[in-house]
Amino acid sequence: MDSIGDRVLEHIRRVRHTTPQRDIAEEIGMTPDAFSRAVNGKRAFSSIELARLADLLDADIHWLITGQPDPNRLVVAARHRYDHETGHRDVPGRDADDRVLRDIALAYRQASLRRQHVPALPGTPEGIRAALGADFVRPFAERLESRLGIDVVRVADLSTAYSFTLGGHRVIALPAAGNWFRENWSMAHELGHLTQGHHDQDLSRTEWDQCEAAANAFAADLLLPRGSLAAIDWNRLDAAGLADLVWRWGVSTDALARRLNALNGQLPPVVGEWAEQPTQRLLRRHWVAESGIDEITLRMDAAAQRRFPLTLQEAHLAGIESGALGKNTLAWMLGIDPDTLDVDVPSVPETDVGDLARALGL
Repeated sequence: MDSIGDRVLEHIRRVRHTTPQRDIAEEIGMTPDAFSRAVNGKRAFSSIELARLADLLDADIHWLITGQPDPNRLVVAARHRYDHETGHRDVPGRDADDRVLRDIALAYRQASLRRQHVPALPGTPEGIRAALGADFVRPFAERLESRLGIDVVRVADLSTAYSFTLGGHRVIALPAAGNWFRENWSMAHELGHLTQGHHDQDLSRTEWDQCEAAANAFAADLLLPRGSLAAIDWNRLDAAGLADLVWRWGVSTDALARRLNALNGQLPPVVGEWAEQPTQRLLRRHWVAESGIDEITLRMDAAAQRRFPLTLQEAHLAGIESGALGKNTLAWMLGIDPDTLDVDVPSVPETDVGDLARALGL
């Protein structure tokens, strides 16, 4: 698609294929003849016409003009709720989540972080696992940031997990719900979206479902690789052994059961017994920490904590100290009242009222 007209027509075919071109022309204040000549390269679109088109079609105006995506546009992929009985996927909280995602994106834009060179992520679960290192599941978020350069944000206001790339920064945003095994699967799922370049804008229902299925398959291969499952003598495993596996692998009993069923077509007896019971019940009854402290509650508490990358917070602190930023966004990231945030702000010199009046000619 070498011309603006080609890209306009392509986008119309994707999102408004049943709408006649004359109706689109009318909606953006063009005559059908002018619109036809513009998309066929016989006249140029004006800037206001392109802006109206972008609004009407929910298109990236940067892409319409240049053929390249706007590096600062927020384009996300979401973890969808999946109904195993109907096979239907949706994100019922998406409208409310969009506001939170825009706030997160604003925090990045305000920080004016230096644009990062984003190296390609390993394209396979095996490559990701090697990059994250052994026993990565417990410090999953920290390993994502330190070893793959993926920021992890956790806020209570989200209904599900999302991933996006903004200004060269890859970000996974999670709901702060305390459910650490769901959080692990969400991070692995969003990693699948990031490695495969998925986003959920302008996708058909079929494409949407294909991306979700691929991200879930990626998560399953990352967290529950075939080799690890094959190494277990499932017929001799008891509830305590199952609890230990669930704890180390960082997954729910339901996720483990679905993975084993998908691979083998059947469930080991102990997994079948616990598959439909709460994971926390299995752990509370059959897992004991070697440390002697309540590791289960600690892990749950960590997954409930609000979280923003330190680099982002430090950039906001620097902006506040220089006078370029106010305190509100940093306070929002920390989940506190801006008035209680004690940071170094530049002093404002006192101004003599008489001097001010003379300067204004009063």
